[in-house]
Formats: sequence, structure tokens, C-alpha cells
Amino acid sequence: MDDEIERIKAEVVDAASDPAAQQEWIRQSNLTYGGLGAAGLVVVQPFLTAKPLDLTATICVVAFAVAIPLLAALLVLNLQEEYRHRVTSSRLVSFAKSVAQGAAFVGIAAAFWHISTVAGIVFVLAGFFAVGVHSAGYMHLEYDGTFRSRFPRRKP
Repeated sequence: MDDEIERIKAEVVDAASDPAAQQEWIRQSNLTYGGLGAAGLVVVQPFLTAKPLDLTATICVVAFAVAIPLLAALLVLNLQEEYRHRVTSSRLVSFAKSVAQGAAFVGIAAAFWHISTVAGIVFVLAGFFAVGVHSAGYMHLEYDGTFRSRFPRRKP
């Protein structure tokens, strides 16, 4: 079991050092950060003139107040990463990515919740399901050979 874990760790390290993979991560990050930033600007606009804000609207506005500047900084950083043809390994940047994406998720969830409690709950549940779908698809695309022996495909 330990040998299997070490082999998987080595594959992940190899994949992370692959220049083509890094270029694809930069491209996907540009799409993610740009899309979340644009969504934040659109979602926050109605709250600019609304007074007073209820709890869900306040959470939405504050979450995007955190997310939008970080997403903009990450977009600019991606230009430098693209120029250098590699992804930064900075822990501060990794933390900023997590905070920016998490705050954007909270902001959108709060906006949906502001419109309808049911819509907010559905968005949160669908968001978690979407992360699982993406993770499963990514793992099967990138590490199909590794996981095939541990998780054999069922025959139709």
C-alpha cells in the first residue's frame, strides 16, 4: 500500500512539473479568474444602490469585496506565468487562490440565497457536486493508468 501511495505521489509531482500541463493550468486559471471576477461585478451591481442591505446581500457584497481584487491580481500574475512558461510555487499565491475562489463561491451562493433560499441551497449543493465531477474526471484523464488497477472499470 505504501509503495502504491509513493508511486501516485511521484506521478503527481511529474505531472506538476510538465510544462504543457502548467500552460494548461494557466489557461484554465485565466478562464476561472476572469469568469468569477466578471460574475462578481455583475452580481454586486444591484446592491450598489440598495439600502439597507439584508444579511445575504451584505455577505454577497463583502465576499466579492474580498474576491474581486484577489481575482484581478491572480489574472495579472497569470500573464507573468504565461510569459515565464511556468506556474509559481508561492504559498501566498496558493492561499490567495483558495481565498479568492472561496469568497467568489460564497458571494454567488449568498446572491442566490438573497433571491431564494431554495436557490441558494441548490447552488451550494450543485457546487459541491460539480467539484466532485471535476475531480473524478480530472483524475481519470490524468492518472487513468495508475488508478485502473485499483479501480477497474465495470463492463457494460
